[in-house]
Amino acid sequence: MFEQATYLISSPSYDQCPKPDKFEIAFIGRSNVGKSSLINMLTGRKNLAKTSGKPGKTQLINHFLIDDSWYLVDLPGYGYAKTSKKNRDAWALMIEDYLVHRESLQIVFVLIDSRLDPQKIDLEFITWLGENGVPFALVFTKADKQSVNKGQQNMAKFKRVMKKDWAELPPFFLTSSETGLGKEQITSYIQSLLEN
Repeated sequence: MFEQATYLISSPSYDQCPKPDKFEIAFIGRSNVGKSSLINMLTGRKNLAKTSGKPGKTQLINHFLIDDSWYLVDLPGYGYAKTSKKNRDAWALMIEDYLVHRESLQIVFVLIDSRLDPQKIDLEFITWLGENGVPFALVFTKADKQSVNKGQQNMAKFKRVMKKDWAELPPFFLTSSETGLGKEQITSYIQSLLEN
């Protein structure tokens, strides 16, 4: 699984992405949630996705070719980033266009900081995904920054909030890019999607 991972292209809009001829899995989350670190951990490549202490590092739709058979897509974060409102609005539109119109997209992994109580911005984003029929899974990051118990408690809180509006909950994963926690579960889940 993930034997080869190659950076392919960064696109400013969904219609400039590579031909949608391969199965595609996207990663998104709030700025600074640890997305690039998670992608690097999953692919076993230290610098595949560029990590930064500054929120808003990813500003384009980044495609990585995995094992010559599918695309891993790194999307710009939503929410806070030190840039103008005009830029933020343009990113939001670019992300929405990609998520709604990209026919080869199979699932979006939405990254959530496991240290926080459920945040309005994350809940609004996944509600939007649900309303637009975009399949997603939730990945709780930075589990090493607190006890595993605390991370699981915050995941449970998130589930409780979601159960008020959702008949069916998406898959949930608890991860740490530092320790590799969750890598096996996510890679097996992706494998099962590829096989189906």
